[in-house]
Amino acid sequence: MVDFSALSTDNEESRNHIDVTVDSISGMAIDTYIVGRKFSDEKEVNLGANISLLRDPDNIKDSNAIKVLSASSACCKVLGYLPLELAQYLSPLIEKYCLSFEGYVISVPKRSLDAVQIQIVCQNSIFNGKKGYDEFEALHLWQKALQVVEFAKNRPPNTTKYQQNFCLLLKEVLTSSPHLFTKDKKKFIESFTSLSEDSQRLFVRLYTRKGPWFRLSTIMYPEICNPQQAVKELSATGYLYLFEDTTKLHDDEMKDLLSLLTVSELRDILCTLRKKCNQGSRKQNLIASLLSCYKGGSCPVLQRLILERTEICIRTSPEAESLFWRAERLFFLNGEQDLSAFLLVDLGIVKYPTYNCIILEQIFSNESDLLAYEEAIEVAQVIDQSLDENNFELVLRCIMIADSRISCCPEKLIDSTSPDLMAIFRSCFSASWVYSKVILLGISFLECERRYKDAIHLLRRLLDCFTCDTRRGYWTVRLSVDLEHIGCPNESLSVAEAGLLDPWVRAGSRMALQRRVLRLAKPPRRWKTPSFSVTLKRKIIEVHIQGRPLNCEAGRKSRFYGEDGEQCGVEQLALQYYAREGGWQGVHTESGIWMTIFGLLMWDVLLSDVPNVFRTRFQTAPLDMETDHFYLARKSLIEPQLQKIHDGLAEEILITSWELHMGTACRGVNWDQHSLSDLRAAVSCIRGPCLASLCRHLAQDYGSWSSGMPDLLLWRFHGDYKGEAKLVEVKGPRDQLSEQQRAWLLLLMDCGFNAEVCKVSTTGTSP
Repeated sequence: MVDFSALSTDNEESRNHIDVTVDSISGMAIDTYIVGRKFSDEKEVNLGANISLLRDPDNIKDSNAIKVLSASSACCKVLGYLPLELAQYLSPLIEKYCLSFEGYVISVPKRSLDAVQIQIVCQNSIFNGKKGYDEFEALHLWQKALQVVEFAKNRPPNTTKYQQNFCLLLKEVLTSSPHLFTKDKKKFIESFTSLSEDSQRLFVRLYTRKGPWFRLSTIMYPEICNPQQAVKELSATGYLYLFEDTTKLHDDEMKDLLSLLTVSELRDILCTLRKKCNQGSRKQNLIASLLSCYKGGSCPVLQRLILERTEICIRTSPEAESLFWRAERLFFLNGEQDLSAFLLVDLGIVKYPTYNCIILEQIFSNESDLLAYEEAIEVAQVIDQSLDENNFELVLRCIMIADSRISCCPEKLIDSTSPDLMAIFRSCFSASWVYSKVILLGISFLECERRYKDAIHLLRRLLDCFTCDTRRGYWTVRLSVDLEHIGCPNESLSVAEAGLLDPWVRAGSRMALQRRVLRLAKPPRRWKTPSFSVTLKRKIIEVHIQGRPLNCEAGRKSRFYGEDGEQCGVEQLALQYYAREGGWQGVHTESGIWMTIFGLLMWDVLLSDVPNVFRTRFQTAPLDMETDHFYLARKSLIEPQLQKIHDGLAEEILITSWELHMGTACRGVNWDQHSLSDLRAAVSCIRGPCLASLCRHLAQDYGSWSSGMPDLLLWRFHGDYKGEAKLVEVKGPRDQLSEQQRAWLLLLMDCGFNAEVCKVSTTGTSP
């Protein structure tokens, strides 16, 4: 990916490099390329051939296009074009400021249609007698042109985008994390750039495809001239495995190879083996039939029969696949993004925000930490698949492995006020953190199986090992509930009471524990009523409406007939009610609109210069966003911004942020779901102090408060400048408030919001 945002970086080095004057432009040389060779009049070029430039303003693909002409030819044949990134700056210099360029070919490529390296020289000074002359603009355009040339030096135009992106990924990983690779592994990765262009392209193509095996006869890509030669080189260097000898095939690879065959080829093999072949059988049934024969020992020639039809098959080697998978994970730091992230940027589908990567500390201190992390991820993948396939034996095996691993490396206690709090957001890249997720999946499985004692053991293990983790609230609630399941109410109460003293138990989990304490702490277990009982008994306003039901089936989301006779959910029914009764406008959004408002109001804070939280160019939020470190590290930026919001400047900040960053990906911001007019209406109707208080809670603990907000945000205006807002949680006939929702409603009331619950009940009968 060519990141041209880097061209605007105003650093000292680039300023020194482009320190030119109007008079010094004449005679300056630029090394660049002729591209678009498939549109040329001459397919062959000679080293040293003279060339000249000609504007092509009528070009339908690029109005800034500049042709490269052969000056050696009497009829000035077209050899191709200048790269469009350079042409956008040179074209106005040629047209408006009358610059002319000549040059010559300095390198001839092996293939006639590849880009040709040239050097062009400005033949004259900027003409200052023409109307509209602007010396500053002319110099700016020339400086931009020089920056493009400098930036493109290490990015030859013959390199395809995906090939270039892959090489960039490898280079950045080796530069940022060389300590995580042995000498041999580094040498292997570095050798990739030494491969031929065809070999690099073929490997990336295969690496990003779903395999693992491919028939060589079907490998055809227009940018790969000689795939057979590329396969030979990749095989010799250890990047590919070939299946051309039946003695080298493992039994577990048989199914993958059979899937390469067509249905007719599979039937042909079955007929050759004189096995029963149902003409209507599906491909998977045919494969299963052949596999059963092979595993039963009645079909020893199956490998040969497959090879006769597929001919040579290829796959990326497990060693290369494993190593480049590691590089990808180190580059993106998650399992969701891959090389397609580059493509989305190249196509303009996704635009990532601009920020500075200030890396002072490594995520992984050594290779053993990384290997342990990778092993934990593999266990997590196995338990996910085992749960999907109901393979309970393998689920229990994964639980046992995870339990033993975290027992060996418990997390150290981290004081929430110490600078070491940064270690909390880095901990999600540790093996123990991944194993904690495996154990949590196991706990849910064990609870479903009513194996509460085993679940209790694992919950205690998590609470002992992870002393600084916002998940402690959920774990404590589950432990208290499971203890009650096995008939230990006293211990259940003690666990709940201890949890309320834990600073890491927050939001809905804290409220759930408070309610458990109130229920369990009856005499004679406890004689004193807890002080928080007053908070829990606070009344939340309830509004009751009725609707004509479409369905009344348990386990299905309630559907109603709206006031217009159309089918709708309970939220739409409530919106219609509030519009009719109070003239309210609004949206059904739950947490979405609030996360969008928070992201827009705090945009500069989110992307501020904080060390170690931005590590790649493909992030939509800092790594510490859902931790306590986020607020503490940016308090000096957050509080002044909150003061502006408190003072009524939120709408102005929101409009500015929207106009500057429209379409840029940012955590929580949904550009498509919410219009600027809705966001402005909502913000203008919410009092500044209320909005500032809400944003402060999100800044201090985004992880705990980013979900569970009321379903509806309503607003209405009184005149042109004053308005009011209301937040409504909507509940259907069989729904109850969750603890997180109750916690949000009470918090919103404390912040000064008008919040209530709308309960929808049925009237009449379902048709």
